[in-house]
Amino acid sequence: MKRIAAFLACAAAATATATTADNVDPSFLFTATARDLDRYFPGYLANGYTSSMTSPRGTEGNLAYMVAFMDYASDDIARPAAIPGWSEINYSTGKSTAGEFWLNQVKLGARAFSDYSQTLNMYDATLATHYRYCDDSGRATDISVMTLVSQDSPHLAATQLSITPDFSGTVRLKFPFNLWAPHVPRFPIARMDGEQMMTAVAANNMSVLEPVNHATADRAPVWYHGDTHVLAGDGDTGDLTLWLDARAERGLTMSAAAAIGLPDGLRPEGVRLVRDAYQLTLAIDVTVAKGRTYVFTKYVALARQGWGGDAQQSLALARAARQQGFAALLAAHRQAWHELWNSDIVVDGSADVQRALHSDLYYLLSNSTVGTAWPMGACGLTPNYAGHAFWDSDSWVFPALLLLHPERARPIVMFRHRTMQPARERAIQYGARGTMYPWEADPETGVDHTPHFAYGVYREIHVNADIAIAQWQYYLASGDRDWLRAYGWPVIREIAQFWASRVEYNEAAHRYEIHHVTSPDEAYDDVSNDSFTNAAARKALDIASAAAQAVGTRPDPQWARIARQLYIPFSQREQRHLDFDATVPHDKVTWMGSSLSWLAYPNLDLPMSPQVRRNDFAFQLNELKVHGDDPNEMMMVMLAVHAAELGAAEVAEQWIDRNLVGFIKPPFNVRSETVANNAGYILATSAGFVQSFLYGFTGLRIDDAGLSAAYAPVLPDDWKSLTLRNVSFRGQRFDIVVDRDASGQVRLSRKAL
Repeated sequence: MKRIAAFLACAAAATATATTADNVDPSFLFTATARDLDRYFPGYLANGYTSSMTSPRGTEGNLAYMVAFMDYASDDIARPAAIPGWSEINYSTGKSTAGEFWLNQVKLGARAFSDYSQTLNMYDATLATHYRYCDDSGRATDISVMTLVSQDSPHLAATQLSITPDFSGTVRLKFPFNLWAPHVPRFPIARMDGEQMMTAVAANNMSVLEPVNHATADRAPVWYHGDTHVLAGDGDTGDLTLWLDARAERGLTMSAAAAIGLPDGLRPEGVRLVRDAYQLTLAIDVTVAKGRTYVFTKYVALARQGWGGDAQQSLALARAARQQGFAALLAAHRQAWHELWNSDIVVDGSADVQRALHSDLYYLLSNSTVGTAWPMGACGLTPNYAGHAFWDSDSWVFPALLLLHPERARPIVMFRHRTMQPARERAIQYGARGTMYPWEADPETGVDHTPHFAYGVYREIHVNADIAIAQWQYYLASGDRDWLRAYGWPVIREIAQFWASRVEYNEAAHRYEIHHVTSPDEAYDDVSNDSFTNAAARKALDIASAAAQAVGTRPDPQWARIARQLYIPFSQREQRHLDFDATVPHDKVTWMGSSLSWLAYPNLDLPMSPQVRRNDFAFQLNELKVHGDDPNEMMMVMLAVHAAELGAAEVAEQWIDRNLVGFIKPPFNVRSETVANNAGYILATSAGFVQSFLYGFTGLRIDDAGLSAAYAPVLPDDWKSLTLRNVSFRGQRFDIVVDRDASGQVRLSRKAL
């Protein structure tokens, strides 16, 4: 009864809190309210180098990751090592006759948390949380929290907690680094086949296919985080600082430091340093007065081997940030993000589409770096898909960034140059020449870390062509011949050597063929003459000839000969492409149904007549009905672009709208791989959605002539305009607008900036 009375007293005293940001376009604001607590799918704050997941209270200790910071446990694949959680601030109203209640341990719900709102402001890249917290002692506190991962100073992050108690007395706060326990169990995934994997998961009462809860990836038993071990850590109770040095399992070193900022003039009653297996914490007791607001800030500095220094260097950064103050850190961070948003995609006519575009761009920008040679993991700075670099990085993410943020696209192509040696070694392993890049590459080393149970995808070799295409696109968009000579050409040349060694000549048919490959429609894992693979290989070989001439080198004449005679299966009777050789039965139920629309994807864009393009599209739609099963977002993007190429604006819009239903998880628009599964943070799907607008509705393609109008622009009837703001191409900047003239005709115009 005492607890019920305390709750009613808290509720009666509840006051409203602001939930919206001033002067920010609402399409950038994603707000969770109390009704979202039961379906809360975490987003994240990140700056390309380091991250932290979001959490409902805004004060919890959250999993955090660092770019290409990997765990290399024995018999396992490389996987992102979770770094010490840095975001937590815990709060207690103090001991009472009812006990002591810590904010982060109290169950979420209306009883303890009223007037709740949490806004992920994607324009500012901040997470702001507000609520009135009432514990079982009857004490209530108005809570406001803001967290950021600095875009201006990439080594810095901060959490600021404001409390306004409705009582006077002593309260307690904890400022920890959370030290995560190793994931149990760890499976020897590097040597387990699919059946062994499923058996092991079942033996541990896990499910690979079904999520544990709304915010857990379906394959969490496989995609668990790696481990980081603290080597040394300490704190200073006088200076209110913490620091540690650590190392990922068999991997690189990292460091972290925190400096705590107290309210002006407030002297703590006591400060304790707590060290155990799971935390390095400063615990602080302070006296507060009813109705006054107290602001506490935790300034954090993070670094890893090859990016920053040791704990003492990070400590100096954290102290300097504290000296500078949160307002200055926040202002510089916001300004850096606002400059990024100078390049944008604006749709006038659909608020839902605009919000999706802004969230997709936010997640892409949050995971991109500048001046590095790191790729983007399939699921960003999370452990999903083990943080590995797939073809997603080159064919999906890279083109989405290239026109708006070329400086953030460049690290993706630089990664492939940096990791040529392991790709050479892999080619030798499989009896090929040149470079054979892996399906799943470790983002730090470039070494193949494809799980053994997915061994069959070693045949999904189109990744080698996808990489060459991205290299050439960067050259075409930048016009940087020096870059091509030093970085792009070596990659392109050795990929061409790979294809020349991988094809087989069919003397009877007078053509080159490629056998034993896995189709993009991966259920077909050992086929001959997959059309997408052969078309991509042909383009890579043509690129190699052009690149050789661009750098003043004589191309290998066999490249052009193979490209001319490389077979791409085609039905003369139906006047459409085939998915692969006609000898292969096309009879499986897959999430794609067919891969013909992939031939129309912007970075490949296989030349064909309008009639063949229509026939391919018709076949693709029919196969989705006959042989399709739960199509994923990548397929949705293909269909939208394919329809736009055909001039079917309304059909393209239908696939765009369908892409918004079920795939986007509330409250922060986190995309999942399919509607039916819970595999979140898939960057390829965000990038693909963005590409639908950059290259689909505009009809633009990057080619030798420049940024060319390869197809007529299209605009759905209920859209007024589509604007690509601040496009960068060959040293020039301009806006690109798709709208209608006075007669209603859709047109594309460019305005130099």
